[in-house]
Amino acid sequence: MAHDDRRLRVLRAIVQDYVSTNDPVGSKALAARYDLGVSPATIRNDMAVLEEEGYITQPHTSAGRVPTDKGYRFFVDRLSAVKPLSVAERKAIERFLDGAVDLHDVLGRSVRLLAQLTRQVAVVQYPTLSRSAVRHLELVPLAPHRLLMVLITDTGRVEQRVVEVPVETDAETVAELRSLLNAAFAGAKLGEASDTVGDLVDNAPPHLRALVAGVSATLLETLVEPSEDRLVIGGTANLARGSALDFPQTVRPLLEALEEQVVVLRLMAEVGPSTVTVSIGEENEHEALTGASFVSVGYGSGDQALGGLGVVGPTRMDYAGNIAAVRAVARYVGQLLAES
Repeated sequence: MAHDDRRLRVLRAIVQDYVSTNDPVGSKALAARYDLGVSPATIRNDMAVLEEEGYITQPHTSAGRVPTDKGYRFFVDRLSAVKPLSVAERKAIERFLDGAVDLHDVLGRSVRLLAQLTRQVAVVQYPTLSRSAVRHLELVPLAPHRLLMVLITDTGRVEQRVVEVPVETDAETVAELRSLLNAAFAGAKLGEASDTVGDLVDNAPPHLRALVAGVSATLLETLVEPSEDRLVIGGTANLARGSALDFPQTVRPLLEALEEQVVVLRLMAEVGPSTVTVSIGEENEHEALTGASFVSVGYGSGDQALGGLGVVGPTRMDYAGNIAAVRAVARYVGQLLAES
């Protein structure tokens, strides 16, 4: 695109007008509503060039123009500044999330908050277990030959398994085993813990060896093959607010992709902390998302993302506002988990 500031201003005005009104934009409306400093005829010429270069297009049903994926991308890449949330909005985020009692509550509240702030579909990924570390391993006797093993991670995730053991246990033996496991695993990264399991069986005190061997398979399964990553999703009703232009085919494939979760989790795998990623329309490889935009960022502490969160909606969305909301909520969730 020619480095023409005026045309960029025209494109920006078209994007902003279409996002706020949901109506294709004509040159007269632009001239009336935006101080572009030129005549409607000049705006018409600029729009013709923008259309020729693929930044805007004319829907069949209207004399006005709407941005294309390429137009939105150009607009997003040149967002000079993402308007930060107001003090009141930040306080509201803080108040709402501070009331959370555990990880599930933090993520559930984050999804509701994001959906309210952006009026899009909000998605939050549970912290990826492979990046988490063991905070504590709890063992609870259920019967002489049965234990409940509970893994608690430093990100607040809880995984539990019932273990059938080959030898009879009592409270004292279970307490010894608990101490042994926590001495070996507390603080260990889940992704690196599997090697320790074999050493533990080899080096266990003779009277505990059969018991350690009995729990080792479940221990491996809990540490190395944790339950798959999950998403919390909220605000799907917001998809019903759009127009036929937003989703020319149907909203159903997008809802199915959200429900299956795999598509969104794959996108989440690429997010890092602090840098918000925006993928627009056809840039999304999965065809269910080709009519949608996905604004996402990683949450966590430091340079390590524990998981991702974001919003999904039509390409006709308030990018600046959504980027600000996603970034603010992610920052706060990261702080909460670091303190927990």
